[in-house]
Amino acid sequence: MTKTISAEDLHIRLHPLSDSALFKWLLASFLMGKRIQAEIAAEAYRVIVEQHQRDTPRKLGHCTHRELVRMLGEAHYVRYDETTAERLLALATKLNDEYAGRVMNMVEASANRQDFEKRLQAFDGIGPKTVEIFMREAGKVLF
Repeated sequence: MTKTISAEDLHIRLHPLSDSALFKWLLASFLMGKRIQAEIAAEAYRVIVEQHQRDTPRKLGHCTHRELVRMLGEAHYVRYDETTAERLLALATKLNDEYAGRVMNMVEASANRQDFEKRLQAFDGIGPKTVEIFMREAGKVLF
């Protein structure tokens, strides 16, 4: 059985006033929500956020598709690298365009937890599993 990776394991301190932490956890949850080993997903998170400093929606959105595929490859996240790179760029673009690059703006625009979860699932590549992973920890500080 694989270990459940927490925000704390990735040195992310979730707090409603820390949009940076919420975005990082969303990014990690997005990577872990795919059919890929959690440790590889965690490594992909570390490569993107820690090594390449793509730790905000704006910085992530300024990556090229090729750069993201290369970063995912560095972490051995290769099974879905092309579509994941595409969806990460789409996630950054949508977050920037519709919520001014802030997860908290999405929370504030939501009537309740259920509405927020529906907004999350409106992102390409975010399904019930990613929402479940994200909300497992973010739900405690947001709702």
